[in-house]
Amino acid sequence: MKIKFTYQNSLEYIYATVSLIIIFCFLSLIEVFKIFEIQPFAYKLLNDFFTGILIGVLFFPLYLLLKYIKNSLGIIIIRVLFSVIALIQLGLIGYSLTTRVNLGADLVGYSYDDIYHTVTTSVSMSFTLFLPFIVVILLYLGLNWLFHLFGHKINPKILLIVVFFFGSLNLLIASSNKPASQNKLNFLLSDIIRAENDKALASQGSISFKKEFPLEQASENTKDVLAPFFNIHKEKPNVVFIIVEGLGSDFIDDGEYKGFTPYLDSLTSKSLYWENFVSNAGRTFGALPSLIGSLPFGENGFMEMNPLPKHNSLISILKSNGYTTSYYCGADSNFDRKRSFLEYNGIDNLIDIDKFGPEYVVTKKNDAGFSWGYPDSEIFRKTLSELKGKKEPRLDIVMTLSNHEPFAFPSKKMYLEKAERILKTKSYFEKNKLNEYKDIFACLLYTDNSIKNFMEAYSKRPDYANTIFIITGDHRLIPIPQKDNLSRFHVPLYIYSPMLKKTAKFKSISSHRDVTPSLVSFLMNNYKFNKLEKTTWLGTGLDTVRQFRNIHSIPMMRYKGSINDYIYKDYFYSDGNMFKIDEDFNVNETDNDMLETISSSFNDFKRLNAYVTSKNKITNSAKSFKKPTYEFTAEQFSTIKKLTKGLDRDQIFFLARDLAFKKEHEKARLLCNYILNDLPNYGDVRTLKGRTLAWDGDYKNAEIELLEVINRTPFYGDSYLAIMDVYWWSDQNKKVVAIGKKALGNQINNAELGYKLAQAYKRMNNIKDSNKTIDSLLKIHPENKEYSNFKKSLKK
Repeated sequence: MKIKFTYQNSLEYIYATVSLIIIFCFLSLIEVFKIFEIQPFAYKLLNDFFTGILIGVLFFPLYLLLKYIKNSLGIIIIRVLFSVIALIQLGLIGYSLTTRVNLGADLVGYSYDDIYHTVTTSVSMSFTLFLPFIVVILLYLGLNWLFHLFGHKINPKILLIVVFFFGSLNLLIASSNKPASQNKLNFLLSDIIRAENDKALASQGSISFKKEFPLEQASENTKDVLAPFFNIHKEKPNVVFIIVEGLGSDFIDDGEYKGFTPYLDSLTSKSLYWENFVSNAGRTFGALPSLIGSLPFGENGFMEMNPLPKHNSLISILKSNGYTTSYYCGADSNFDRKRSFLEYNGIDNLIDIDKFGPEYVVTKKNDAGFSWGYPDSEIFRKTLSELKGKKEPRLDIVMTLSNHEPFAFPSKKMYLEKAERILKTKSYFEKNKLNEYKDIFACLLYTDNSIKNFMEAYSKRPDYANTIFIITGDHRLIPIPQKDNLSRFHVPLYIYSPMLKKTAKFKSISSHRDVTPSLVSFLMNNYKFNKLEKTTWLGTGLDTVRQFRNIHSIPMMRYKGSINDYIYKDYFYSDGNMFKIDEDFNVNETDNDMLETISSSFNDFKRLNAYVTSKNKITNSAKSFKKPTYEFTAEQFSTIKKLTKGLDRDQIFFLARDLAFKKEHEKARLLCNYILNDLPNYGDVRTLKGRTLAWDGDYKNAEIELLEVINRTPFYGDSYLAIMDVYWWSDQNKKVVAIGKKALGNQINNAELGYKLAQAYKRMNNIKDSNKTIDSLLKIHPENKEYSNFKKSLKK
């Protein structure tokens, strides 16, 4: 059907576009009301008009095409599309109100599982969550209906002039281009484009490096600045890192939100304390590579690279010098691919959510059924229990968890009362401003007390006198408003130890990447250590000058895929804007002739970052270099690609299980290996692989795989049942009994396990223990005929 297009019969499209702009403006008004910041509202409106016009222009050809096909089809599809766009804008505003940052290129930097876990901890799934989305759809369609009814009373030309006038002002007013003022959808798309342009810019410089390994330098270049502060003992010292979730400097010492970390505040005068210290990333993904490895970012964070480039770290260096290395956290170490990074570096002991056991209490699940894992007090309790059997010297890395949405932790009522008492001491204005965040302040008190209890318990250990504690935040927690972009990275650094002969406070700027270079230099110059000829640190070491200054160039990745922030001398470059940093670590926007110098230096870093990571040119002599556990031929990889297209890891496991049941064991194991390269702790997958090996009669390799499951996840019951079958089929009854006892010791209370154990005792002619085991089962399952018949067989 041919339609003659005229200005009049396209008014429906103009009304649909203006309705979308009105929705954008309405949502911006709500956002401003929620954050109590009226100042950026006018700029937000300009951006909303501009974004709405862009969307209108972009989709107009689609509207014309659909209208040409069928007259009514064009406006129906456009209204559906614009409704979806309005819902996306609402979701982005909700994200911004929760995290205090706009969602940008980090959207493509996280896996679906990571996004799901993060979102489900921040929000509660209920009808009230979806109600605003329903309201926005109805409001958008209602505006279209009103325009349809009363649009004839408005001069369309005047309407278009007004819309384009306000939209064009966006191009003239610089303040409207700041992230806080931008339309959320516009920011998301432009930030993704910016990130892609950054990657292209960085890759252009990859051939310009004269040195094949540009980060390599003589180890002597990193000076030992810590020795003057320490009494040096004969024995190598233990090193304990405590990486505190969300611990920003705003909450420490004399920070803006002070008063909720009394123990950590007390350490500022008893430690080497850097008050103007920064993390190199705005989320947890960057903490370990920066702190432990002084490593670059890669494209979406160093740990996201697969395979990891060759590199050294504090773990691998200390391990090669006789240290026992351990990592403790209460969460799933697969999140952000931390496990891959730690295992690459040869960590000796990795304690995460799978290794706590039933005597520890996990954080209560939220409405969506998700829990991050074990709270901080349990993490420290587990750490202390594990330290008993570890030889010295040791490197222990403890990562806390609780100070993160949804801020759930033990004895919450008690800590809320403490937070309330502290809030009462503040001014009326401060109290009203902070009352909304009482849960977070209570959580800070809980975490602070957990650290205190850990340190007090550690002080009773005989090795305390020869231990160095390094305490810092992974980044500044997100939900409480930050005064500026630099605040997101501003974290404290404490080096506390009974070995200190003097303490100090430093106003000089350093970052996470400077910690390992200084620590390695200190240990290598004062203890019997293997000589490191070269280092590949990105940091240059901690600055121990007490007055304010900065000798480092510090790039920072706010979130995965976004290297948008840079400290150069006493300047902070962020989102294309330049600020001057004062000695109180406040920033003020400035314009001067340094912009070109700083921008050029920043781009040089981006090129270096892309070259050394994408080309595997950090080093060629890693202390502990592990290739991926499973490597695939081109043919195998082609099969994997074909079978797994569009599937996530869980769906691939279900496919592998189906293949195993169809007796296609080799294909099943191929898919299992593919998953295990990324998720080595996936107990179901490794157990399935072990079972298929046993079904093929390969009992030796089946045993190896299943023992690996038990080592990695000792409280996962199915692996014990699988290996008991292997031992049963291979007539290794003593091993059946040994593994059964181990399972019972780990409180794997499974009736099938007990029955297998009773059968093994019988085969060993140990009728007494067989009777005892089957009797305990019959007490719980008196009606089970299989157990009753087995009991009778013991009397024959």
